[in-house]
Amino acid sequence: MEEKSDASGHVPVLLPEVLELLQPGRGGIFVDATLGLGGHAEALLDSGAEVRLVGIDRDPDALALAGERLARFGSRVSLVAGRHEDLAEILDGLGVARVDGVLADLGVSSMQLDRAERGFSFMRPGPLDMRMSRAGRSASDLVRDEDRDELERIFWEYGEEPMAGKIARLIVEKRKGAPIDTTDGLRSLVHAAVPRRPGKIDPATRVFQALRIATNQELTGLTRFLDDAIERLSLGSRLTVLSYHSLEDRIVKRTFARHTAVCTCPPSFPACVCARKRVMALVTRQPIRPSDEEVSKNPRSRSARLRAIERTGEG
Repeated sequence: MEEKSDASGHVPVLLPEVLELLQPGRGGIFVDATLGLGGHAEALLDSGAEVRLVGIDRDPDALALAGERLARFGSRVSLVAGRHEDLAEILDGLGVARVDGVLADLGVSSMQLDRAERGFSFMRPGPLDMRMSRAGRSASDLVRDEDRDELERIFWEYGEEPMAGKIARLIVEKRKGAPIDTTDGLRSLVHAAVPRRPGKIDPATRVFQALRIATNQELTGLTRFLDDAIERLSLGSRLTVLSYHSLEDRIVKRTFARHTAVCTCPPSFPACVCARKRVMALVTRQPIRPSDEEVSKNPRSRSARLRAIERTGEG
């Protein structure tokens, strides 16, 4: 969901590639399951008068801004406050059985990163919040309440931070004296545990990513969303997913591989007994990455990976 902000608006990542994969010019119902500021959605709707769009987002601020951006499309747009993993329930509520394309642009948006009061970025002093939905436990609640083992698990599992144990121990020690409830406070603590080396990634990057994922439970329902989105695709339609770190991309890759497998029998079986009919096909055998030109214009796009899968049969 990394969108660059400039004078003309918000430029979504890999936009031409997304449009080429989804082929909205043929019309139909498309779902932007992580609407953000509506950049991809606007381009889909601009592709033809026969395009209808369902936009889903859990962030009320993003939903309001996207609503303003897409207002000119009138009844062709349905905006829903919710999580992408609730796709099946949302479509049922709208009376939509099948769709003609689904996009999920995972991660955090520029609007969330750029607003200091949202607490997503260690580059901007603010409250340690990180809640996309503005509800539930904040990142500072996790830092305050979780024990050392759980904090270490979060930093290692969601941030792949090699010094997770040391950082967790220091947090538990320091929070006894004063709460760690600001972005710059946590960043300073991380730097105390893992000094930053010139030319290397800021160690706070992985810690903040891990806390954001844990706060918003970003990986919890991803597989369910992918399965439900694939189930809802009409014949010849595609699901496209933009991910921004290896944890998301690994789930997408494995789910796509499972749905395109010819046989699901255990390797120990001497012969296939599942009689599985393959109804999905990979469109992108390797993820599409942004060009050097796009990265130079929008550095936040540098880690993007785009994958797509298509329904080729019924069943």
